[in-house]
Amino acid sequence: MPIALFALTLSAFAIGTTEFVIVGLVPTIAADLGVSLPSAGLLVSLYAVGVAIGAPVLTALTGRWNRKHVLLSLMALFVAGNLLAWQAPGYESLIIARVLTGLAHGVFFSIGSTIATGLVAREKEASAIAIMFTGLTVALVTGVPLGTWIGQNFGWRATFLVVSCLGTLALIGSALLVPNNLKQSKAASLNEQIKVLVQPRLLLVYIMTILGYGGTFTAFTYLAPILQEETGFAPSAISLIMLVYGVSVAVGNIYGGKLADKKGPVRALSLIFVGLSIILLALTFTMESKIAAVITVLVWGAFAFGSVPGLQVYIVQLAEKFAPNAVDVASGLNIAAFNIGIALGSIIGGTIVEDLQLADTAWIGALITLAALIATRYSGHLDKHSLATS
Repeated sequence: MPIALFALTLSAFAIGTTEFVIVGLVPTIAADLGVSLPSAGLLVSLYAVGVAIGAPVLTALTGRWNRKHVLLSLMALFVAGNLLAWQAPGYESLIIARVLTGLAHGVFFSIGSTIATGLVAREKEASAIAIMFTGLTVALVTGVPLGTWIGQNFGWRATFLVVSCLGTLALIGSALLVPNNLKQSKAASLNEQIKVLVQPRLLLVYIMTILGYGGTFTAFTYLAPILQEETGFAPSAISLIMLVYGVSVAVGNIYGGKLADKKGPVRALSLIFVGLSIILLALTFTMESKIAAVITVLVWGAFAFGSVPGLQVYIVQLAEKFAPNAVDVASGLNIAAFNIGIALGSIIGGTIVEDLQLADTAWIGALITLAALIATRYSGHLDKHSLATS
């Protein structure tokens, strides 16, 4: 694989750490700032809102910029956002820091996906995207557990300081390793960008993405409180369990890319969403046992992020067919869809925590994921119909 792909992976690692480390720190931040668990959970959803805005809007606005310059600017914004989080005097300023960091995240994964697919042969596109997203999974394996441990032992602010240092390393790595002559698509016109927003086949994939991630994050946002309050783990054990989760995510992400290459995105996504629905439903019952809960979390991780390569390569393939001059924008909108799902999932989870019980986040998440499966099967049906009539 081209070395530029591994430079993207390095940046994805830093960004992935800051996105997901907050999950392990929700109880810690809530206690320190004197806010409720749902309010602390909003730090997950509002970060996702920043991504959802940044991905399509900033991707479109920077369409004519040199790709390397965009990457370096994004990483600089990322570092600044985490430094602000480190020094945030209160809850409101921490929200601002999270939104700013989310803006950088959205554009990075939008242009990163199209850069990754442009660096390899078509038959390796899903695997290339999977390698780039391995930065996220490695972050889950190492960055998130370590960040959770740092936050619990040295204060949550120290976590954001460490993450800003990671971002600085990623910025230096991108400056040294990413070539200046990256392939750049023709900037989409405003009319072409609007077509991407209203194209029915692309909208269906965005719905698949929103539902798939919404189901996962309905429960995942409150994983730390679930493990502490429902399962009975001590706070010190949470970082170790996040490590277990991250290891399985890394395996699932790579396998998801290979599965999408081998069987095609729709069949791969169907299998993944079936597995995810079953494991979330199972969590409702297994969270009462420490051993069963850890096993369930291990399997959950393998399915939770296995859909990423398939969803992203699917949107690129359909965009090349239905909106060939706006593939970057379509990719950016799918990154936005991932994070709309994360935002909605964490908001739904917060509502469940307030009005029902922590345990209910799991089975309700399973229902949402089941809806993603239905949307995926329908999209596959439309693909077959399109082939039959062409």
